[in-house]
Amino acid sequence: MYGDEATIRRILNELGDTWAVVGLSTNRSRAAYGVAQVLQRFGKRIVPVHPKAETVHGERAYASLADIPFGVDVVDVFVNGELAGAVADEAVTKGARAVWFQLGVVDEAAYERTRAAGLDMVMDRCPAIEIPLLG
Repeated sequence: MYGDEATIRRILNELGDTWAVVGLSTNRSRAAYGVAQVLQRFGKRIVPVHPKAETVHGERAYASLADIPFGVDVVDVFVNGELAGAVADEAVTKGARAVWFQLGVVDEAAYERTRAAGLDMVMDRCPAIEIPLLG
């Protein structure tokens, strides 16, 4: 329901290659770290977004989406479900074209707000699983 194949394909193939990865840090044991590597391997530019703002995978990090001084195409959200809706709202304000909530992150109200603002959105899916399936 929150990630039909056409939307997934559009986000991964058509909406742009600059992905802000919210929650990405240098912690190698966190899912965001490995997913960001996969995104890079498939030609995406990752932009780490984390309050500690460390360089990750060779890319400068920013403390928030608002701090990124350029546009982003997709906002990939690796934060607690209680915080994810606010990140989706920030993605709309930032002018992103899509929002992607990772596995286990579902916020139906945020989904409705984000879609109403004209953005594509996927919830409870992982781009690192989906992108290799595109072929």
